[in-house]
Order: sequence, then C-alpha cells, then structure tokens
Amino acid sequence: MDRRSFLLAGAAGAAALLGVGAAYRKLQEIPSTIHAPGRAEGHFLRDGKDLPAPSYEVNTDVAIFGSGAAGLMAAWKLHREGHRRFMVFDGPQPYGNAAGGRHGDLAFPTGAHYLPLPSAESFHVRELLHDLGILTGNPAAERPHVDERFLLHAPQERLLLDGRWHDGLLPREGVPQWEREEHDRFARIVEHARTARGSDGRRAFVFPMTASSIDPQWRALDQLTFRQWVERERFRSPTLHWYLDYCSRDDYGAGYDKVSAWAGLHYFCSRGGEAESTGATEWLTWPGGLDPLASLMDRSAGHRRRAGTVASLGPSGRGVEAHCFEFVSGEVRSFVVKARRAICAMPLFAAARVLDLREYGFDTQWHMPAYAPWMVSNFLMKRFPRELPDLPLSWDNVIYQGKGLGYVVSTHQDIRVAPPEKTVFTAYMALSRQTPEAARKWLATATPEELLEQASADLKVAYGDAFALSAERVDITLRPHAMASPLPGFLSNQGLRSLRDIDGPILFAHADLSGFSVFEEAAWWGYQAARKILSA
Repeated sequence: MDRRSFLLAGAAGAAALLGVGAAYRKLQEIPSTIHAPGRAEGHFLRDGKDLPAPSYEVNTDVAIFGSGAAGLMAAWKLHREGHRRFMVFDGPQPYGNAAGGRHGDLAFPTGAHYLPLPSAESFHVRELLHDLGILTGNPAAERPHVDERFLLHAPQERLLLDGRWHDGLLPREGVPQWEREEHDRFARIVEHARTARGSDGRRAFVFPMTASSIDPQWRALDQLTFRQWVERERFRSPTLHWYLDYCSRDDYGAGYDKVSAWAGLHYFCSRGGEAESTGATEWLTWPGGLDPLASLMDRSAGHRRRAGTVASLGPSGRGVEAHCFEFVSGEVRSFVVKARRAICAMPLFAAARVLDLREYGFDTQWHMPAYAPWMVSNFLMKRFPRELPDLPLSWDNVIYQGKGLGYVVSTHQDIRVAPPEKTVFTAYMALSRQTPEAARKWLATATPEELLEQASADLKVAYGDAFALSAERVDITLRPHAMASPLPGFLSNQGLRSLRDIDGPILFAHADLSGFSVFEEAAWWGYQAARKILSA
C-alpha cells in the first residue's frame, strides 16, 4: 500500500470510528426507565425484616395469593361456578408474567406475548377463551371458530441471516441441500411424535403435561439434554442446531444443551390447535401481549383483586391466616388475611419464603426448579426504521446467532390502510449465555447504560445507526426469576408431585408445578385448585 492509499484508508477508518462513536452516543441518549417488579418486596422478605403491626384485617372464604395466570384462572373458575367469596392478592406485580404497559395509546408486553390456539386436550383453556368471547363457536370442536381479530396476522416471522431476511425462522434459501434434508427429517420426527401414543394410550406430548404418556419409552427422553438427543439422532446441520437452541431459549430460558430432551420435543409436539377458518396451527396475540387476556380474566372473575404481598402463610384454627404487606407512599403497611382456604399461586422460590414447604413434601434443596433470568425491553419508535428490501417487517423478527431472541412489533395486529406513525419494538433477552446466578448478579449491578446496550443488541444488527435515530425512549423490565427451566430429570421431581396432589387448607397453583413456564400449564393448576375447592 502506498502512502496516499494509507492516508486515504486512515481517513476512512477515522470517519468510521467517528460514526460508530456518534451512533454509540445517540444510543446512550435514548431515555430509559428500568423496572424491576418484585425487587423491593423480594428483598424485604429475603432480608427478614420485621413487619409493622397489622393495620387491618381481611376476611374471605378463599384467599388467592398471586394474580398471574394461575391465580386469575382459579378466580375465573370459582366465579364462573358461582363461588363469589374469594379475594385475589396481587403479589409484587399485577398479572405477573402476563403483565404489560403502555406508551400513550400504544400497548406493549412486559412478559409473555402470545398464546398458541389450544388443542383439544387443553380444554380448560378452550373453556376460558369461549367464556371470554375469543372462541365463538363450540369449544369442543376439533377446529373451533375463533374471533379473527385475535389470530396472529401475516407476515408472522422472519430471520436475518447473511445480510438478508428469510421467511420463517428455519432458513431454506441459500442453505445446502443436505441441511434442508435434515430439516425435513426433523419435521418428520416431530410429525410422528405429535400423534404418537404410549402403551397407556395417551399422546406422548400434550398440554397439560400431566396428561402426557408415562410410557418409559417416552419418559426416558428426560434423562438426556435436548442437544444430546439431537446429536444421538445424527443431526449435523448448523442452522437446525441453532434453531433448536433458539427455541429452547425462547420457551424455557435455557439453551438446548441444558434443557431436557423431553421438554425440547414437547415444545414442538404438544401444540397444534387449528382454527376453523384456516385449518392450520394458529397463535393468539394482542398488542399488549397477554396483558389484555389477563385483564379479561380479571373482569370475568368480578375484579376481586387488590394489592398485597404475602409475608407468611399457614394453617390457623379451621382455616388459614396470612400476614401481608404493601408499600404505601414508600412506607410498609401490613394487614392480616383470614380465610377458610388459600391458593398459593406464586413461584415456588417465593412460596419457600412464606411457608415451610417441607411440610408439604417439597425440599427446597433438592426439588426447587432452576430459574432463568430475562430482560424485556420496549422501545417506543418515533418512526419505523427503513427495512431491507427482502421481506416486510413481521410480527416476530429474529437475528441468526443474535444475542437476544429478536423483537416483536406491538402494532402488528392493527388493521389500517397505512402503518401508524409510531410503534413499539419489544426486544426479548434470555440471559442464558451465563449461569443464572451470574446473570442475576449482573442484572442487580448493571448500570442503565449497560442494560440498554444489551437490550438493543439485536435491533442494532437489524437497523444499524438508524435504530438509535428512530428510538424515542425505552422501558426495560428485569425479571431475574422469569421462569422455571425444565432440566433433565424434572419429570421425576417428587417435590413437585407432592405439591400438585395436596388437597388441604392450602393449595398450590403455578406453572412451576409443571417445571416450565407456559400459560397452559399455569392455567391448568389454577383450574385444578378451583375444582378442589368447589368439590369440597
């Protein structure tokens, strides 16, 4: 290289560095708000602080502690069957992992953002959706009629690979023939397993998971990680390996080298609810994720919900008694709840701090699930950044080998002649590249700038400098114990089985009882708890 070329190259490099610096400064200038639901309440319980004397007493027949999917489902079922003497206590965050937020008139999710159309085995969810007016025909039909406003519209998902967008999340174009053949072979295995039945006559993989076959042939998969199974089946395709790891992180918060092979296959084989109008597997979604669904459940249950986090819970006389607290203008105020029965609809790591789970057959040292930390970041976009020409913006947009799990678009379901001026991009990040303990420590100590840098990783790949120039502000929600991850051996967890079977003054209802966090499982345990109360 001659001197002139060297000087020109140096000038170009300096300009590029200045551009990067300007873009970085622009990113850091995006106003950010950090939310850590439950941090204050959790630390109060963890630190063993004394509560002030109770200010008042609440008396009810059934106390439901937790207003996530399980608690709301229990409340909905009780109310629907005519049992009206109950009260739901929110816990640290109303609606839990189904919660959402707003930027003005734009709604967005801060947790779960979709619900697969339930199959026939998940009749408890179909019954709920029918009551809420989302399923408008016979809920027992093989292909029920669905209000199409809630069906996920096209285009549904795309993948950024090699500088261009591909339709779907498992790429075909530009992928070698031998890899595509492996994709097809995996699809055939899934199709077979989707309808396969064990020696007990049950389908191998269904929701709720307790209705799945207990045939040892299928349950043996729980002794392997999903990656071990993939390698045992001689799959070598890099794109398939990436896709299966992505799906594991997306649904379980942990990589395919960590989760149970049974759980990995359950992800693909258990769903398949088809709508009457399309005859295809469908998803339900709302701009606010599952927050509007939770709100509908709340309303249908009679709005019997109030603030309060339980600090201690136990049997008392002929019923149960709980000591609860809430923050009022920054001060702790406590109250007592007395009820005939209680439903503990909270994560097990939280339940372990309010009652002695050993008395219920659950040893926290051996039976506690592993919890995956997450970040959910909602970027208010003052305009839509320019897209590459390959494919239009989809509902779900994923970066191949990206740091995060991609981003969804809150206004995707809007039916308009022209797109809205503003939108919200919701970026999901499962912090699965480090141990859960290390990730939780990082979440607790990271600066807002560090959180923003991590939250925007996939969006910067998709849009470059244009992303920061288009973003108006961001709300980042930290969930250090977002979900239970189903690691090998989770199906034989005797502690979880004990909590499921209990039928006493205190009942348990949470997705943790299944060992993994999805709406169908949480709703099942809420439904079961309500049935136990109704049958007493």
